[in-house]
Amino acid sequence: MSTPPPEKTMTEIHIVGTAHVSQKSIDEVREAVDTINPDVIAIELDPGRFAALKQQMKEAKDAADGTAPTPETHESPEIRDLLKGNFTLMLVQWILAYVQRKIGMNVGIEPGAEMKEAIRLAEERGIRLVLIDRDIRITLARFWGGMKILEKIKLIWALMQSIFAADDEDDETAEGIDKVAIDELTNPDIIEMALEEFRKFSPNGAKALIDERDAYLAHGVIDLEKSPYERAVVVVGAGHVPGITKYRENPSTLPPMAELLAKPKHYPWGKIIGGLFVAMFAVIIIAIAFSGATDLLVWAIIYWVLLHALFAGVATLLVRGHPFSAAVAAALAWATSLNPFLAAGWFAAIVEAKMRPPTAGDLKAISKAESLGEMFSIPLFRILVVAAVANVGSSLATVCFFVFLTPLLGVDLDMMTQILMTGLSNLWQFLTGWI
Repeated sequence: MSTPPPEKTMTEIHIVGTAHVSQKSIDEVREAVDTINPDVIAIELDPGRFAALKQQMKEAKDAADGTAPTPETHESPEIRDLLKGNFTLMLVQWILAYVQRKIGMNVGIEPGAEMKEAIRLAEERGIRLVLIDRDIRITLARFWGGMKILEKIKLIWALMQSIFAADDEDDETAEGIDKVAIDELTNPDIIEMALEEFRKFSPNGAKALIDERDAYLAHGVIDLEKSPYERAVVVVGAGHVPGITKYRENPSTLPPMAELLAKPKHYPWGKIIGGLFVAMFAVIIIAIAFSGATDLLVWAIIYWVLLHALFAGVATLLVRGHPFSAAVAAALAWATSLNPFLAAGWFAAIVEAKMRPPTAGDLKAISKAESLGEMFSIPLFRILVVAAVANVGSSLATVCFFVFLTPLLGVDLDMMTQILMTGLSNLWQFLTGWI
């Protein structure tokens, strides 16, 4: 009688927690693969980022071999399609990548180098490679969509501070970053403090960027445990290790995959509030007109137009937008600010793209830019910056009009109330008489 084969035990999982710009992490990945000799290597990448890293590895190999780079075959980006999406989120993604790249340059390590090492080892040794991270587009959509407006403002401000600090070669913070400090990013105590600070800064952002991805990565690791492989090395950012471990110990607490992949649900509060604002503004204008205060109405309109033109136009010029782009932003800002479905930045960006067309290589150039000036020299980056700042300028003009200019027109609350009441009364009489 033959002896039945032994039951398959669970796959032996070895997790390597890394810092994405650390030589120590590269060495730890190599050591883990050498020591464990795994059947499979799982890495914290999605197909999109994996393809980007593979392209970078190919370009580096071609450069080392003296091989001519493969010419670009894809078409130039369509600006109208880009503006239909969340171009602000796209800019945030680029800036985050830029800051990380600058940190990597300071310590002599390219961001994602430990993932490249894992890929290289898997290919060299014929080891199965598995991608276990969530699609970056879903993560960013849930990250941005889940944040409250104050969190978004704080994030953008922090990013602007970071990008200028990273770009300043004389900045003490930039100079103070060294390999020892970077290697400390895998220290559990440092990780815990960093995560806690991020949760204070943006609770909803941390949920999408950290907690949800912990769960998604844990799904991948748990699936590996049930796989036919004997040994697996899992390479993830050190910040995800505690969360993955928690879910492995308590798999019943894992959120379902459908929940982690769903698009964020939110009401279009911006358009609703914008629509109410337009309606209110229209009522005020009509009421002033019927009150007989025509001088006040004329001056209010003049100030409204000039203030929006100044803010939107100057903002566009400050980010090196084309003069024609600035002129379009200035000419349309007063009107688009009254329409929640239009934005001066969209029109300015389209003009910018016409005057300085983006190329097929712009996305690659953005991913390799080593200075802020170099970023702004890339047409595609400047187009989206123009779109963003023209809109911001127009919004600031609206705020300044009501906060600062209304008093200059000699209008106080009591006076405005009287004008509106008189105007609405006259309007009602006109309508009832006409009917």
